[in-house]
Amino acid sequence: MPIKIPNRLPATTTLLEENIFVMTETRAITQDIRPLRVLMLNLMPQKIVTETQIARLIGNTPLQVELELLQTATHKATHTSGDHMLAFYKTFAEIKDKRYDGMIITGAPVEQLPFEEVDYWPELCEIMEWSKTHVTSTFHICWGAQAGLYYHYGVPKYPLDKKLFGVYKHSLDYKRSILFRGFDDTFSVPHSRHTTCKREDIEKVPEIRILASSPEAGVFACMTERGRQVFITGHSEYDADTLKKEYLRDKNAGLPIDLPKNYFPDDDETRDPVVTWRSCANLLYSNWLNYLVYQTTPYNIEEIQ
Repeated sequence: MPIKIPNRLPATTTLLEENIFVMTETRAITQDIRPLRVLMLNLMPQKIVTETQIARLIGNTPLQVELELLQTATHKATHTSGDHMLAFYKTFAEIKDKRYDGMIITGAPVEQLPFEEVDYWPELCEIMEWSKTHVTSTFHICWGAQAGLYYHYGVPKYPLDKKLFGVYKHSLDYKRSILFRGFDDTFSVPHSRHTTCKREDIEKVPEIRILASSPEAGVFACMTERGRQVFITGHSEYDADTLKKEYLRDKNAGLPIDLPKNYFPDDDETRDPVVTWRSCANLLYSNWLNYLVYQTTPYNIEEIQ
């Protein structure tokens, strides 16, 4: 089954060219089926890029998904046109009376700031509190995961001596997790961040189980019982060239940046990166949608509580 997205969303054309099964609003309204309603709070600066990355993954499952896009009202997007934001994004005031089967909170390039100094932090806290009673399962990514761990459970983040940048091998700490059903013993995930949450702090929270980690990148995935809150510290949704673009951007700007680890063949930046995380990404999002959203959400969406 496809993902249902607005007819004119730029991701529609991209996904159709990639042979991803996309259903536009026009076709979806003729089907007698309740799609999963998924809300994405997009905090990334390049909104269209992130929309496409996430839509690609949640559209590659047997489930019909209706994706809605959310922005913060207290921070104006500067890297995406106002027309795009007005056409496709809603504010919290517009959706707070609704309920959703799933929610995704993306990362954001504000990780080096204390949480309380982020200009939209109070609004984000309000949204995260609301998600506890209006969303079946919330999927937090990178800084979004750090923010969720801090807000819900007081888990702090710490600055790294050097930016964690590249593609890293991971393994399962808890092999019976349904979120990682079908995964290989080791799998790769891209990371790009300046801060981290420590394992020992997460282990102090009895409500959270650590699911997967990396010797270099630390805890990758953890969640609460039945997956009401899922925290993912890496970027499995990244495109093949996302790290390359970030590396060249900083290099050309004269900023200190190392080659992303385990990314360019033979560490040769003139060669195309080899994607080693795509299957992991598809399975991760498919498992989340199936086991932690579809299998647990009530058919009557108003019964979510």
